[in-house]
Amino acid sequence: MKKHFIYASILCLTGLGACNRDYLSPTPETSVAIDESLSTPSRVNTQLLSLYAALKAGNFYGGRYVIYGDIRGEDFINETSNLITGSDVWALNATNSTTAVTNLWSYAYLTINRCNLFIDGMNAGGSALVGAETAAQYLAEAKLIRALSYYSLLQFYARPYADNKGNNPGLPLRLTGISTSGSSALARSSVAEVYTQVLADLNEAEANLPASYSPAATNTTRAHKNTAIALKTRVYLSMQDYAKVVTEANKIVTSAAPFTSPTGVAHALQSNITTVFTNYTTTESIFSLPMTVTGGDNPGTQNQLGYYFSPTAANGGVGNQEYSLNPSGIIANTNWKASDTRRSFVATTSNGKRWLTKYKAPSPYTDYVPVIRYAEVLLNLAEARTRTTNSVDPQAVALLNAVRNRSDATTTFTTASFASATELIDAILLERRIEFLGEGLRNNDLMRLLQTIPAKGTVPAKSSSENGYIWPISSSELALNPLAKDN
Repeated sequence: MKKHFIYASILCLTGLGACNRDYLSPTPETSVAIDESLSTPSRVNTQLLSLYAALKAGNFYGGRYVIYGDIRGEDFINETSNLITGSDVWALNATNSTTAVTNLWSYAYLTINRCNLFIDGMNAGGSALVGAETAAQYLAEAKLIRALSYYSLLQFYARPYADNKGNNPGLPLRLTGISTSGSSALARSSVAEVYTQVLADLNEAEANLPASYSPAATNTTRAHKNTAIALKTRVYLSMQDYAKVVTEANKIVTSAAPFTSPTGVAHALQSNITTVFTNYTTTESIFSLPMTVTGGDNPGTQNQLGYYFSPTAANGGVGNQEYSLNPSGIIANTNWKASDTRRSFVATTSNGKRWLTKYKAPSPYTDYVPVIRYAEVLLNLAEARTRTTNSVDPQAVALLNAVRNRSDATTTFTTASFASATELIDAILLERRIEFLGEGLRNNDLMRLLQTIPAKGTVPAKSSSENGYIWPISSSELALNPLAKDN
């Protein structure tokens, strides 16, 4: 096996090996030769778990990716004018060398490369050490993480699929590990080609992942079959392939309320939305990234969700009040009633500013980072059914009600509530803004529908045809990859 080095976080998750303390408990990071790291079943397992550690880095999905997904939209106001914490992202004027642009690209591709190195190593001998069944599962986990990483990059650095049916430049599609210098030259594949690979990885993941884990808490922190299915509903929604959204969602959503998953993990909405953000491993949380107080096992300085969105301790919060809630944004919408439980995530300070307090853990910020919740699958299905039938679909209304009624018992929609399919779709999109505020989905929704990013504060609206609607390619990629072309 070719000798090269992977920089790996040595960690263990609940339900793996002998370690079951917390949900993710790392030991110090180290560099290990791949022929050594994949030389025993235990070391193969360790390298697999390092892929989750890479995904949950604060500069990637453990913080910044989620934050950028919200602050590019219209529901937050920048308070600090700090470029390090994304003021240029908020202002929609990021450049090739912007910290956000270069770091997110680098950390996402670092995660992809670790996945590729692991897959290469397994194919070169690692699989024989753990047996065919376990090897298939491990490879499925690596490919799900790779798929999520590529999908995430597409949402910022490439034109939406709806623009030219995916035929615009996408990303350099690296599927083998880079272990030496001079191996970075690769032209960008099209958006459609990258999505094709994302779906290929997720389909393989669904086929080879376990249906569930024991202990049950691991069902939130490790990928299983329903994780792959749920993520496919998001991917197909971004491609506007609504029929495929319905097909995938039907695998894990019953046809009538109360909606639950009939196979694998018994996913269901919690009766109270606040539970999801205090008990991180309920059956609503399909996939989340765990954080602990152990050094190196939390997002790190200026990467944390609570740090960005919560007011300071002096104002009753746990953060640095980087981004307040836009008084003209979603919190001003009268369809979001004062009695709605989700309003409990909105706090007002003495200066009249309002803040999102969905993430309540103080420094070192150990809130789990939500990747996908069952509520999203329900709303994905509701939207897709409405669009595929072009009608006020009764099941779509019931799915919308499931999410709304959970937090607002005073509002129950009927088919008579909507004069057209368009009105129902608008209600579903509004529900998404309320339900997933601060969970990183706003940018995805704007991009997939080629919608104008609305004005906010001093920042004017930006249409899908304007410069800055998507990010430029990272300056570090352009410097290392002579075949990469900028947006």
